[in-house]
Amino acid sequence: MALRMWASSTASALKISCASKAHLSPAFSLSRCFSTVLDGLKYASSHEWVKHEGSVATVGITDHAQDHLGEVVFVDLPESGGSVSKGGSFGAVESVKASSDINSPISGEIVEVNSKLTEKPGLINSSPYEEGWMIKVKPSDPSELESLLGPKEYTKFCEEEDAAH
Repeated sequence: MALRMWASSTASALKISCASKAHLSPAFSLSRCFSTVLDGLKYASSHEWVKHEGSVATVGITDHAQDHLGEVVFVDLPESGGSVSKGGSFGAVESVKASSDINSPISGEIVEVNSKLTEKPGLINSSPYEEGWMIKVKPSDPSELESLLGPKEYTKFCEEEDAAH
């Protein structure tokens, strides 16, 4: 993990291209400087992702976000049954480097919370799109998903954001 963080920050500082994560097939992902952006997901400019399946949307933070945070050591999530509003904070993550609010990319009712993150917050680092998901939401306005970024748009957004820093 430390080597990956060093390589990512060094490559970013030198403005050079980086290798992608080997365990994800290029057919299913777009990679940029050690961060992976998956096809089939929608992304918020605040670095959360959404996977909408049927009547439920799963929400988490992106690989790009967890990479910039560093090792996640604590996660504060809401209870099931509550609600979230698009753009509103629903929790926080604390890492060895920073603390950051998590914003909801959509509005709706929280139907499930990933309780594994209480015991193993590092799942956000090791598996941000699978085991590191945060909440599942029943969207109150599914059309909000249309305003989110697709994989290519999110990749471009991250590249531009990184170049500005």
